[in-house]
Amino acid sequence: MTTPSFFITPGYGTRLHDALHYSQAMRIGDRVEISGQGGWNDDLVISESIEEEIAQAFENVERTLATAGASWRHVVHVNSYHVGGFPPVINETMARLFRQ
Repeated sequence: MTTPSFFITPGYGTRLHDALHYSQAMRIGDRVEISGQGGWNDDLVISESIEEEIAQAFENVERTLATAGASWRHVVHVNSYHVGGFPPVINETMARLFRQ
């Protein structure tokens, strides 16, 4: 059995690890699992703009994947959870970012 490796995203990941005692990514063999990534910056501040928040979340996913030696091209599944409704701008922004 392969031993898991755990990874902390530089910046906000260190803060979350210190406060909540978890790692943002885990790798077992060729499989990488990452924790939920919100639209916060390194100071854990979330933008007032939903489009900027979503773009930051995508950037955080990319940064977290990179810590474990992966990238968006390796992603085969995404769960996306939303609080407070689901206006069309969310789908539009996410679809645009997935295509990049």
